[in-house]
Parts: sequence; structure tokens; C-alpha cells
Amino acid sequence: MQRLQETTEKALAGGGPDRVQAQKAKGKFTARERIHYLLDEGSFQELDLLVTTRATEFGLKDKNVPGDGVITGFGTINGRSVCVFSQDFTVLGGSLGLAHAMKICKVMDLAYENRVPVIGLLDSGGARIQEGVDSLDGYAEIFYRNVKCSGVIPQISVILGPCAGGAVYSPALTDYVFMVEGISHMFVTGPDVVKQATGEDVSFDTLGGANVHASKSGVCQFVAKSEPDCFRQVRELLQYLPQNRWERAPRVANPDPIRRTTPLLEKFCEVDPRKPYRIQHIIWQIADEHKFFEVSDHFAKNIVTGFCRMGGDVVGVVANNPGHLAGAIDIDASDKAARFIRFLNAFNIPILTLVDVPGYWPGVQQEHAGIIRHGAKLLHAYCEATVPKVTVVLRKAYGGAYIAMSSKHMRGDFNFALPSAEIAVMGPKGAVEILYSRELAACKTPEEKDQLRASLCKEYAEKFASPYQTASSGSVDEVIEPSQMRLRVIRALKFLKDKRDPGKHENRGNIPL
Repeated sequence: MQRLQETTEKALAGGGPDRVQAQKAKGKFTARERIHYLLDEGSFQELDLLVTTRATEFGLKDKNVPGDGVITGFGTINGRSVCVFSQDFTVLGGSLGLAHAMKICKVMDLAYENRVPVIGLLDSGGARIQEGVDSLDGYAEIFYRNVKCSGVIPQISVILGPCAGGAVYSPALTDYVFMVEGISHMFVTGPDVVKQATGEDVSFDTLGGANVHASKSGVCQFVAKSEPDCFRQVRELLQYLPQNRWERAPRVANPDPIRRTTPLLEKFCEVDPRKPYRIQHIIWQIADEHKFFEVSDHFAKNIVTGFCRMGGDVVGVVANNPGHLAGAIDIDASDKAARFIRFLNAFNIPILTLVDVPGYWPGVQQEHAGIIRHGAKLLHAYCEATVPKVTVVLRKAYGGAYIAMSSKHMRGDFNFALPSAEIAVMGPKGAVEILYSRELAACKTPEEKDQLRASLCKEYAEKFASPYQTASSGSVDEVIEPSQMRLRVIRALKFLKDKRDPGKHENRGNIPL
């Protein structure tokens, strides 16, 4: 018993007091403290505490490598089981050797077989050079399991230090990536290599910091100010997710009346169609208790994605945001929405689509960068999705963008429109310029031209862009009262709740689009 106690204490000490102190000096928690903050108190059960490297070259034989630089095990979050691994930077810089990788693979296999989410807390110097190609093979084993688990169990990566080279591809293969300002960095090649290769002088934060990946690359979905804040966000996200593809997202008791009206939306219908607004205000109005958990809120702001509850059930929201780029769809918005929709479809979460879109964002840069190819991802995601799909056209819905946003013939289950909706091939102004070009050119004064244009725009909007005209053809199921929007959406979702049995659908994984 004494030997067991001594051996265990030595392993629990990590890299020793000096390295722990160095970790603290950087404003970072230790690997064990992170698990403590993330999991329910006292729930963590560690595995493979005494595993260590078998490599002996380059002085490894004489070094103490407790746990081979990673802590693995299982526990609970909000009473629900999860598997977790936490890299320990105090032990050889958290570098990944073969034993380190096999510990991670073991806990991922455990999560896969027992159908529970897996969470990785990453803080590593990368591949362990002393172990040569064995460390690279270890990464390959992890990547294989990331793909195997994709669309089967939720996978979450939390970046809490450096993550470089091949190590970045495991987080990229997972469903959600969290980063913390000031301590999290991700890049394929570091600042020194960039300077040698291209001559560019760049800092760690500018190259691969949390804000860069949250706003520019889209690699990171959530940014936190501190580690405790990050763990709080992870716990909140999991409240909206099922344990696996065979379950539904957890339902909660709903104190917010289903019949609660939304009179503010009546005033919204009177707003000038060209005036921008933040779509989050609409979502807050209809969501239970006005709560909305946004995903990727700093990236592609012209489309908003996230989770809310309606009538106690989890719903995934995809919405155009006129407050940024007029809500038009561009390359980044297509990628962001398509991947989120595919996640919702994999894990049995209904999709609510709120439409206010003037079209695709125009420009040479967009065309040359592949808006056709990227925009097709959004079309594919909606057509592929077999979960309940409810769509509400709030204001503008023009051209191909109208089709792409879960229109009726893309197999939307229920498609509603507010009285303020304008659904047409293009906006009234553009249509009038084409259809009545001769009449406008014949005008003798600018005032006469403006007066004729306004009259023709009004006539076109009433005849061809009216929601009633669209409803008469069956392209929307009903034009609804704005104050009844919450009730109508909840009723539709409750009717559709048995549309698909969890786990019976084909699993195509959640490829990083």
C-alpha cells in the first residue's frame, strides 16, 4: 500500500513543482485543475495513470514522464457522462509520443463504444521529436478515430496553449473548437518558420490567436476571456446536445408559455425593408426565456447560427443577418451554415431557418474564390437534412438565395411568411430597371423618372413579390401574424417531432466544410 501511494503521488505530481509554477506564471491552469473545473465535482475517474513512454533515446530513459504527458478518463457534466483527455504541458511540454497517443485513442474508443461525447483539452508542444515517426503515427491513429466518431458522438476540442503542425488537424476534425484569449494558439507553421519561408514578421497572436481563428479563418467557434469562462461555455453547449446520434437533445421543463405572443414583431413588419437590424433580436423574441446560444458569432456575421429552446425542445437556428453585409450569402456564410446544418442533421436537432436575404454577395473576389462551389454546400446540406425543417420568411427572399434558405421545394416541412415578406426573382428596383428600361429612359426629367420608378416598384412588389402571391402557389404554407410567430413555429415542430427516428438515418459524418 505504501508503494502504491508513493507511485501514485509521483504520477499525480506531473512535471514537478518548478514546471507547475512555470505553467501558473503564464496564467494557465494545470491539466488536472482543468478537468476539475470542467467536470462535475468528484466525478472524474482516471485511466492509465501509470502509463509512460517506452522510448529510451535522447535521454528519455532517465527522465520521469508521468502519464506520458496526458491525463485521460471519464466523468460527468451536468450529470451526463463524458470522456475527457487533458494534455499536461509540465511533462515534456505535453508533447505527443506513441504511449501518449494510445492513451487518447483508448479514451476515444471508450467514448465511441459507450456513445458519450469526448472532450479534448489541448496544451502541447506538438510531436515528440525524440520518438521520431512513432509520434506521427500516433497522430494518424487519433485522426482516424476523429473521423470514425464524426456524426456518431459529439467531439469538442478546447485549445489551452500551443497547438501546432499536425496537431491542429485533430481539433479541425471535431465538431466544436474553443479557444481562450491570450493563451491559445493554432497554426500549421509557427512565426519563425513563416519568417524564414516568406520573410513575414508575425506574432503568435496575429498568426494563430483566438480572435484570428474566430473571426477570419472560422476554425474556432467559441472564444473565452479566461479558462473558467471557457469551461462554463463548454458545459452550456453540452446542455443543447444529445449524447450520440441515437438520442434526441435533452428536453427541459419550459416555464415560458408556448402561447406567449411576440407583439414586437408587428412593429418589425412596419420597418423600411432596406433598414439593417440584428437578427438576434428576432431570435430572442421567439426563443424560450429569450435565450440564444450563438455558434461562431465572430465569423461570417451575415449569417447567424446557434441553439435555443422552443417549447422546452432544442432547436438549431440558421438565420440571415441584415446587420452585416445586408444579410447576403457569401463564401464564409455558406461554409458556416452548411457545416452547422450537417451537425444538426447528424444529431437529430430540428432546424429553424429565418430568412431575410437579398441574394448572394457580388464581386470578382467572390466569384474567383469559388462562391459557386461553396454556395453549393449550403444547398447540399439543406437537401440532405431529414430532420424537421421549419422556415419563416421575415422580409426579403430574392433569387437563388431564397431557394438556398430551406425553401419549400428544397423539402422544407413548414414554410411560413410574415406579411412583410418579399419573395421574388429579384428586388422590385432591379426588376423594374430591367422590365421597364425603355419607359424610364423616355422620362424627360430626373423627378419624373424617380416618380415613375417608385410607382412601378410598388406595382411590381404587390404583383410579384407579395407573400400572398407566393402562398397562392403553395411555395409558402401560410402567411402568419407576426405576434403568433412563436406559437406557430412551436406547433409545427411538435407536430414534426416523430418525423425521423434517431439513429435510423444514414450517418455521413460531419466533414469540416
